[in-house]
Amino acid sequence: MEIGSGAIGSCSKEQLKIFQEWFGLADSDGDDRVTGNDAIQFFSTSHLSRAELKQVWAIADSKRQGYLGFNEFVTAMQLISLAQAGYDLNSDILKKAAGMEEIKLPVLDGLDALVAKTKRLAISSKHETNGTTQSMPPPSTPWFASKSGSKISHTAVTSIIDGLKKLYNEKLKPLEVTYRFNDFVSPSLTSSDFDAKPMVMLLGQYSTGKTTFIKHLLKCNYTGAHIGPEPTTDRFVVVMSGPDERSVPGNTIAVQADMPFSGLTSFGGAFLSKFECSQMPHPLLDQITFVDTPGVLSGEKQRTQRSYDFTGVISWFAAKCDLILLLFDPHKLDISDEFKRVIGSLRGHDDKIRVVLNKADQVDTQQLMRVYGALMWSLGKVLNTPEVVRVYIGSFNDKPVNEASVGPIGRDLFMKEQDDLLADLIDIPKKACDRRINEFVKRARAAKIHAYIISHLKKEMPAMMGKAKTQQRLIDNLEDEFGKVQREYHLPPGDFPNVEHFREVLNGYSIDKFEKLKPKMIQAVDDMLGYDIPELLKNFKNPYE
Repeated sequence: MEIGSGAIGSCSKEQLKIFQEWFGLADSDGDDRVTGNDAIQFFSTSHLSRAELKQVWAIADSKRQGYLGFNEFVTAMQLISLAQAGYDLNSDILKKAAGMEEIKLPVLDGLDALVAKTKRLAISSKHETNGTTQSMPPPSTPWFASKSGSKISHTAVTSIIDGLKKLYNEKLKPLEVTYRFNDFVSPSLTSSDFDAKPMVMLLGQYSTGKTTFIKHLLKCNYTGAHIGPEPTTDRFVVVMSGPDERSVPGNTIAVQADMPFSGLTSFGGAFLSKFECSQMPHPLLDQITFVDTPGVLSGEKQRTQRSYDFTGVISWFAAKCDLILLLFDPHKLDISDEFKRVIGSLRGHDDKIRVVLNKADQVDTQQLMRVYGALMWSLGKVLNTPEVVRVYIGSFNDKPVNEASVGPIGRDLFMKEQDDLLADLIDIPKKACDRRINEFVKRARAAKIHAYIISHLKKEMPAMMGKAKTQQRLIDNLEDEFGKVQREYHLPPGDFPNVEHFREVLNGYSIDKFEKLKPKMIQAVDDMLGYDIPELLKNFKNPYE
């Protein structure tokens, strides 16, 4: 499975050296990012039309990060070369060009003058630093200014993700800390949560082919992979990119600042001992991280309690993941009580769920039709959505399809279904930035509602006498209190948290010690949602639009 254009792979060493020099020229502030303004100045030397350069940027910045790293810059240079040669630009052009001879360097007029100008500026800057005068830098232009008056300098933010980090720390995190959002809903975000690669989580009963599915995509084995007909994967295994092949224990990975797993420490040592990270160098893992999960228990095994909150861990990963694959096989269509609880914990993430009917070549075509119908009937009872969930049918392993069972028509069907699923996976890195924005906005709305609930409960508490009795009454009638908050602030009921979970956490707190409503904090989050985020997206859209 290939993700990305592979532009650098088709370059000679000499070309890469030249591109590295050009990248340094285009990157005006030396942060290894070519922004829209940098690109407008540098790409103008190609003398392509604005429409062509718009297409170049759109293909090169396929992840919509708002800037070009070195890899994306090389892609842009190759696209410019192809456009100058008369090719029509589209997202597949570099794949087609890979079969041609080496793509020539683009023709950039005035590049020598730009090099000379850059060198003069560098020498001038060196003299000013070592000599007598150092002029103050000009005041930076704000890339947004909200009604709350908070301004963030353009030099501080060079990508959409940088902007979200800054907004979170300055506007959303204070609200979360004040009303203890991290205790009730989700731990506070760290820088690594924003920078993390897209994640895909695989869920299903034991022996439905979760680990084999990952091996099939990677086309190789990985540390910690155990495959067998019995429940083999007894732990959560995160398969991610690393400099060499190794397995990192859960307690170690959870305290590493550059990893997005610090929030898992809240599930305790019992869970962390059942959590590990498998690292290996792999081009696919440079783009996507996989989460392999223990098989969901069924039958008598359900009575054996796990030593940690399995459903809670699944819910935590679901919030972080970009795609959730539910795997079934034709002989395990029953949805056990634990599997039902697990699917229930995915509430709010319905758009991420895909269903995979794996090992479908183990039954013939007639049986497959019946199995498919039975699966849809089972899912209809646990997925409470009006939309039909997407189901992929196939046999996702390295063995050839069993044509004796499914015939040539079944083989063609499996190939088409596999191509569709791979296309879905290939789209994940491209949509990662959009997904980050979506999750960020969803979190901000949840934090606002949480603040309204907490401040409402605080307001209902008496000033002096009968605090314990009032707290118990509020906890017992929590659903009614949610209704009051909903009506008072005109909030959608579907955005409110799960009543039972909220009640369980609330039992450990004294409501009287909660904070009253702080309108300025709410207003700051409203400004962020209404002005700052749209302005951020506007500033980092395609510079040629």
